[in-house]
Amino acid sequence: MSKSRLQDELKKKRPFDVPEQEAMLNILRTSDQFQNRFGRLFREYDLTHSQYNVLRILRGEGKPMPCLEIGDRMIQVVPAMTGLLDRLEKQGLVRRERCTEDRRVVYVELTDAARELLERMDAPVIELHKQLIGHLKPSELKELSRLLEKARDSARPID
Repeated sequence: MSKSRLQDELKKKRPFDVPEQEAMLNILRTSDQFQNRFGRLFREYDLTHSQYNVLRILRGEGKPMPCLEIGDRMIQVVPAMTGLLDRLEKQGLVRRERCTEDRRVVYVELTDAARELLERMDAPVIELHKQLIGHLKPSELKELSRLLEKARDSARPID
């Protein structure tokens, strides 16, 4: 049996134990490489992945949101949401306001500076998406998304 491309990349001498292992390592390796590329792009704008994600969520919602809801919508789980918001506030990109009806709830909203920053970032972010997976046909992209969603079903928290 011939070596897989991943086996060569990892300089793995023996075949993978099971196909699930090879698929999982392919997902992780691809994710790592893509995250590195996006990380470099975000650093050009003095942001992290998580900070960009918060800003993107707020822009998409179009109105102030409770901190907890932002956390629920994040692509990657962020354990220290308060610290993340502290840094964004210090950069002048978000404002926080405590709810008058329920003091436990804190609303977060974008500043004009954040909207302008996101606007400047839109084209480079889309361009990087195209560089990384634009060589796939639309039908392949749809199938890739479908398969990843199906794979993610097994990772859903059990209530």
